[in-house]
Amino acid sequence: MSKIHAAITAVNGYVPDYVLTNAELETMVDTSDEWITSRTGIKERRILKGEGLGTSDMAVYAVNGLLKKRGIDAKEIDLIIFCTTTPDFTFPATANVLADKIGATNAWGYDLQAACSGFIFGLATGASFIEAGRHKKVLIVGGDKMSSIINYEDRTTCIIFGDGCGCALLEPNEEGLGIQDSILRTDGSGRDFLGMKAGGSVQPATHESIDAKLHYAHQEGPTVFKFAVTNMADVAAEIMERNCLTSDDIAWLVPHQANKRIIDATANRMGVTTDKVMINIERYGNTTNGTIPLCLWEWESKLKKGDNIVLAAFGGGFTWGSIYLKWAYNS
Repeated sequence: MSKIHAAITAVNGYVPDYVLTNAELETMVDTSDEWITSRTGIKERRILKGEGLGTSDMAVYAVNGLLKKRGIDAKEIDLIIFCTTTPDFTFPATANVLADKIGATNAWGYDLQAACSGFIFGLATGASFIEAGRHKKVLIVGGDKMSSIINYEDRTTCIIFGDGCGCALLEPNEEGLGIQDSILRTDGSGRDFLGMKAGGSVQPATHESIDAKLHYAHQEGPTVFKFAVTNMADVAAEIMERNCLTSDDIAWLVPHQANKRIIDATANRMGVTTDKVMINIERYGNTTNGTIPLCLWEWESKLKKGDNIVLAAFGGGFTWGSIYLKWAYNS
C-alpha cells in the first residue's frame, strides 16, 4: 500500500482594499520612504477598514474563493486549523467562527498561535491528520489583522505590518506528492524581544496597562533581526541537507515576508537564485500568518506538479521552521 502524504490541492488569498503607503506613514511617524525601503523592502501594506471587522472576515473571502476553485462544498471540510496572532476573540476560536460563517457544519477546528511561523506549524499539524487517515480534507488558514495590535506612533513596528489572509486545502495523495518533511523549532526566551506584554493572564487589561500601550506588538528590532536571519536560513538549509536536495533541485523558496534582508540571507544560505524566491513584501508588508499562503496564492499559476518547494518562517516568541513539499497539481 502506498504511503499517504498530505498534499496541498488548492490555495487562495485575500487582502483588504485600503493601501497604506510609506508616504502616508511619513505623515504619522518620524520615518521616510527611503528609510523603510532600504531596511525592510516594504513600499506599502493593506489595512482592513470597517467597524466590527476582524480576521475571520478576511478568511471568509479567502476560503470561499478556495472552495469555489476546488469545486467543493464547505460541508466537506473535516477540520479547520486557523493560524493567527489576532483572533477575533480570546475565545471562542476564530476557526469556529469561520466555520459558522462559511457553513462548514461538519468540521471541528481550533486556533494555532505560533506568531509568524503559524502557517508552517499549521501545515505540519494538519498533515498529521491526513497521514494518519483521520481526515480527508483539512483547511489551513493563515491570517492576521495586525493593524488591530499595532501602535501607529511606534515606527519600529508600524512600518512593517499589514493585514491579509491566505488558505490552503490539504488532501491525501498516494503519488508521493505533498508534504515530505518538516523541521519546527521554538525558544520561549524570545518573548522579551518580540511579543505583546499585556492582555494575557499574566497581565490582564487594566487602565494602567492600556495607558502604557502594553497591548500593542513590541519588538526589539536588532535582536530579532540577528536571531531571525540566522535561524530561518539555517533551518531552510537543514531541511535541504536532510532530504539530499541541492539548490538545483529546488523550484521555489517560499519565505516568510518579514524583511527583505532576512529573505535574501535565507536564499543565499540555500544557494537559491532570486528568480526562485517568492517575494511580495514590497506590496503587503508582513501579514504574519498570511505571508506564506499569500505567496502560494499569487504564484499558483507558475507552480508545476512535482516542483520541490521549501517554506521557511520565523516568528515572535521565538518560533521558526521549514517544510519541504512536492507540489501536487498544475493550475
